[in-house]
Amino acid sequence: MARSRESTPPLECVVSDLTLAVGQLLRRLRNANPGDLNLSQSSVLARLEREGPMTTADLARAELMKPQSMKTILAGLEEEACVEREPHPTDGRQILFAITRKGLDERRRRTAAKREWLLAKLEQFDPQDVATLAAAIPLIRRLGDSSLP
Repeated sequence: MARSRESTPPLECVVSDLTLAVGQLLRRLRNANPGDLNLSQSSVLARLEREGPMTTADLARAELMKPQSMKTILAGLEEEACVEREPHPTDGRQILFAITRKGLDERRRRTAAKREWLLAKLEQFDPQDVATLAAAIPLIRRLGDSSLP
């Protein structure tokens, strides 16, 4: 039986509570493996691993940021030898950025540390709480996949 609108919390409260909870979880995950890479750098490495070499402009569009900001992120990653420049195969005026072995290793190390932290925390939950959380994942994923206004 569907729940009536009166028995659910006001949307404003859900938005506020969800924002705080997701923010706190992200901070805990970030601190599970403190390192030199920030969230933006980690996101760029993940995208390059998934999608292959990309231009600064393509990365900026994909990450929803200004090209100038992306240049700063790429400069830091390049300085740490996590990305390298490659010539564009069809346009000699453009440069592609690709993840290096060091960048791939760093990304995988950080991902493993976050997963280990989360696994250890979830092992402390009772099975019903884990089932409730698992049932919410498709909804959270739908929120994350939603287009921006």
